[in-house]
Amino acid sequence: MANREINGEGQPPVLTVNNLKTHFFTDEGTVKAVDGASFSAPAGKTVGIVGESGCGKSVTALSILRIVQKPGRIVDGEIILRRADDAEPVDLAKLDAEGGAIRAIRGGEIALVFQEPMTSFSPHYTIGNQIVETIRLHQDVGKAEARNRTIELLRMVGIPRPERRIDEYPFELSGGLRQRVMIAMALSCNPKILIADEPTTALDVTTQAQILDLLREIQARTQMSVIIITHDMGVIAEMADDVIVMYLGRVVESGPVDEIFHRAKHPYTQALLRSIPSIFAAPRSKLPTIAGSIPHPHNRPAGCPFHPRCAERMMGKCDVHIPRLRPVSRRQMASCFLYHEPDEAPIT
Repeated sequence: MANREINGEGQPPVLTVNNLKTHFFTDEGTVKAVDGASFSAPAGKTVGIVGESGCGKSVTALSILRIVQKPGRIVDGEIILRRADDAEPVDLAKLDAEGGAIRAIRGGEIALVFQEPMTSFSPHYTIGNQIVETIRLHQDVGKAEARNRTIELLRMVGIPRPERRIDEYPFELSGGLRQRVMIAMALSCNPKILIADEPTTALDVTTQAQILDLLREIQARTQMSVIIITHDMGVIAEMADDVIVMYLGRVVESGPVDEIFHRAKHPYTQALLRSIPSIFAAPRSKLPTIAGSIPHPHNRPAGCPFHPRCAERMMGKCDVHIPRLRPVSRRQMASCFLYHEPDEAPIT
């Protein structure tokens, strides 16, 4: 129900994540990096996933592409990719992470833009060689055609003099240009879904704005779905159609961006919004902060994961039961006992 409500257009979403659980099994114990996340990505829309560092946003993206490194693995849930209208949907969670099926989807139908592109490119090869290799891996084209396609991609993402830049190495480019090249590589095979993981974090404010404008322009041109992962509520306000708020591996609130920003329901979402600097704030006034910090992964609190930091917690309820994600309005969902009663027995 959550996914249909968020989509709101009667069309099946291109990607549906149901009860995804990705855990890391370490000598110290089990880390529940993603612990039952559910959301959907409508075709041609942007979904923003927001939350503090350590809430499971990036692991969710890695899980979708099946590139979670050991000792992590998906232990439960579905990741349903809907392809062409006449093709059967595929559950990515059930595919062999090293098999040919997911390798064809990875980079072909679903592309990922990493937070730091310098770690994504090999320093030993030119950017052109690396994009050409990606194109030829997923498409049956010759080297010359792939090179011409690469030059056009570099031009499309705003790289100056692409005929010359194509033969440069990653270290010869600025951070903003490397991020543009990373986007060009992600778009090289015309993906249905683009996942952008903190695409502007390491960039200056001017370059951030340029990258966000570029993503919007490309999405309008290609009608691909975008999942943008960030801790920056300003980026979410500017880019997202729908918003997923995560805390400690769980989705605590979801809904259209206007609903989230103007009528947030979950105390965590409200606290995130209060912490945004405002031009209307009194000079030298203190910025509101969220009390406490995210618990250690090996010491998760019982009950609602946010209750130790929540000003509205109800002892005997929030510290015992785990709230489920349930509707709080026609298109908005929240997992909070302010809006529904707990199940009869504690859930895990």
